[in-house]
Amino acid sequence: MGGIKYARALMSDRERERGRERDLVLAPNEFAFISDETKGNINVYVGPHKTSLANTDQPVVFDPASKRFARCSLEQATRTLAIAPEGWYVVLKNPARDKSHPRTGALNNLPELDTGRKVNVPGPVSFALWPGQMARVLQGHHLRSNQYLVVRVYDEEAAKANWKNAVIKPQTAAPEGAPEAQGGPDAGSLDPERLLPELTMGKQLIIRGTDVAFYIPPTGVEVAADAHGALVREAVTLERLEYCILLGEDGNKRYIQGPAVVFPRPTETFIERQGSRKFRAIELNENSGIYLKVIAPYADEATGQAYKVGDEIFLTGREQMIYFPRPEHALVRYGEQEIHYAVAIPAGEARYVLDRLAGQIRLQRGPCMFLPDPRREVIVRRVLDRRQVELWFPGNADALAHNQLLGEIERKKREEGRAEGAAPGAPAPAAPATAATPALRPARERFAGDDFRRGTNFTQPRTIVLDTRFDGAVAISVWTGYAVLVVGKSGERKVVVGPATYLLEYDETLQTLKLSTGVPKGDASPYYTVYLRVLNNKVSDEVEAETRDLCRVRLRLSYRVNFEGEPERWFDVENYVKFFTEHLRSLLRHAIRQYGVEAFYANAVGVVRDVVLGPQNDEGKRAGRFFAENGLRVYDVEVLGVELGDETIAGLLVEAQHAAVRQALELAAGQRRLEAARQGELVRQQIEELEASTRLKSLSLGVAEVSRSLELELAKARAEAEARQKRREAELAEQQALEAIHRAELARKKSDHDLALEVAARQLEQRLRQLGAEVQATVDKAHAVSPDLVAALQAFGDRALAERMAQSMAPLAILGGESVAEVLGRLLQGTPLARLLAAAPTAAPAPGNGAGGE
Repeated sequence: MGGIKYARALMSDRERERGRERDLVLAPNEFAFISDETKGNINVYVGPHKTSLANTDQPVVFDPASKRFARCSLEQATRTLAIAPEGWYVVLKNPARDKSHPRTGALNNLPELDTGRKVNVPGPVSFALWPGQMARVLQGHHLRSNQYLVVRVYDEEAAKANWKNAVIKPQTAAPEGAPEAQGGPDAGSLDPERLLPELTMGKQLIIRGTDVAFYIPPTGVEVAADAHGALVREAVTLERLEYCILLGEDGNKRYIQGPAVVFPRPTETFIERQGSRKFRAIELNENSGIYLKVIAPYADEATGQAYKVGDEIFLTGREQMIYFPRPEHALVRYGEQEIHYAVAIPAGEARYVLDRLAGQIRLQRGPCMFLPDPRREVIVRRVLDRRQVELWFPGNADALAHNQLLGEIERKKREEGRAEGAAPGAPAPAAPATAATPALRPARERFAGDDFRRGTNFTQPRTIVLDTRFDGAVAISVWTGYAVLVVGKSGERKVVVGPATYLLEYDETLQTLKLSTGVPKGDASPYYTVYLRVLNNKVSDEVEAETRDLCRVRLRLSYRVNFEGEPERWFDVENYVKFFTEHLRSLLRHAIRQYGVEAFYANAVGVVRDVVLGPQNDEGKRAGRFFAENGLRVYDVEVLGVELGDETIAGLLVEAQHAAVRQALELAAGQRRLEAARQGELVRQQIEELEASTRLKSLSLGVAEVSRSLELELAKARAEAEARQKRREAELAEQQALEAIHRAELARKKSDHDLALEVAARQLEQRLRQLGAEVQATVDKAHAVSPDLVAALQAFGDRALAERMAQSMAPLAILGGESVAEVLGRLLQGTPLARLLAAAPTAAPAPGNGAGGE
């Protein structure tokens, strides 16, 4: 019993819970849609209200996307009223034809709706929705002076009928000095009398913040949202030096300059670039310009000049410092480059400039700031190949690397088939601003007004670095004492003599010289260069020649060379080294051929200088060797060495020279000894005479006896002096005799040497005669062998051979029972020995027959 009571109690609780779920309780600001499944009607319950739903009542909600009613729970079906406070409005779709709303606190049956229509209901208002209605509550549009709305007419009749019902609060007067608002002719003007004929379906209007401070659209008009869903749009506020561009639906553009607040026309949109709708005017100076093309005819108000479509303008700072674009102009860009800048050309440098129309390349020389006109002029770079760089700039690794890099870039461009993006010489585009630059700082971190800034530290002056070594024309620096030949493709020739710097035209190259190298000079490994050494040039060479007595000599020479006369002739001979060295070799060989080896070896320097430089004039100078073919003059030559090809002869000459030197030294030493003795004796004589005179003077005051004794002593001294003088003369005569003996000894040695040479020559001749006699004896012996002697010798030999064969064949004859002659006759039949055997006596017994008989 207890269990039954508990089950009944539990069932009653479930029924009460189910009953509470079917109770619809609505608060004063709520409503719900209930579908009567027996009839298909949908009723609206508006709070405050409470009712119990039948089993056939089903809560539903209206889905605006699918436009269908969906079943749901009571909680989900409960909705709040559409409430629009003051300053707000409700956009109601599918209003009731009688403009009624569901009554509060009652059950409402669905009236007939005006499906497809939309009305704007300004607040304050609050109402429930009929089934199938859609409502969106929007705040009224508050506009600042730089904001605007784009409104669109979606119901022409309703718009005209309700235009005066729009909620419009006019803007207060703009402060004095504020930027002027600009817009279209119908932008912001809400005059009903003027706009009513234009309120057609789809018509768009601009509500400007400069005229209207608050706006709620009337029925038939809606506020269009922008691409981001915003209803209130921002106008563009332009400062000085700023402008914006408006693009119309017809394709025309409007350029508006600041200061101004710019509102677009209904059919216009702002052109944006990198998220910005306003742009800075282009600042120009004398060293910059922009390239423009006229896309619509117009007349310049300032100059009165008329332009037609297709004209091109290069505008620089000389004509206009600040440039604002205009619709008739199109900017011509090269890649991303908008502004063309001048390039600095220092003194002594230049740039190659191509005339795009004429195809000519000229040289723009510095110093100047060169701003090329892109309509006609293009700065070009000249790329040198590896061989040209090595010849023109020897040892310059930077120049070689730079030209290789340019060549690689040009090769890649040709392969990719695209032109270079930026004109040469223009500065690189500015790097994009980073987060630390002032341009991208948040506005709250920067002071927006005008201000003056003072640095706390010393500010360095603006400094730039000009590294134009490889950007300009090819510059050739010709050093002192050198020259180059510049050759143009049209045939012009020009010689540049250093010190000088020459800028090559685009079609000019340098003449290459091929110079022989090595000692002696040859073509095995020629040296190529474009620089001709015209002053104080040194050329080394080696000459091999033969003297009159067939002795080979080798000369090592060093020439000093200058180039004179007209510079245009200096390059007429490609290999001037080979040209003049071969000619001088020929002259030297011919001259050396006229001398014996001893005579030439003794005066080799003089012979070479006479041949190469010519004989000395009265002043002791030589004219040098001049070559009229290329203006080359050999003004000096140094003989660095003379070598003989035969070492024996060289040794004899050296020995003879040493002997002559020894003799000359000995003779000079003897002469010095003689002169010293002579001078010493003269000094002693003078001393004695002086002493004698002194004693004579001292004794002249004495007595006569003393005087006589002094005279005697003086006489004695004079006698002794005469004796000593005679001895000195005898010694001098003896020295001269010794010198004569020495000379005779030298002559004797020379005669001995000559005699030894003569004896050696006679011995050689005697040996040659002996060898000739031996050869002749051998020849005579050969002629003495006559045919008869040969035949006799041959007969004697045959007889000896026959006898030996007979002795050898005797045992065989005995065994056969035949004679030796018969056996030999058979063996030697048909040979020359057969005749000899036939002529031999036949009665001769065979050797050994007697013994056999016994």
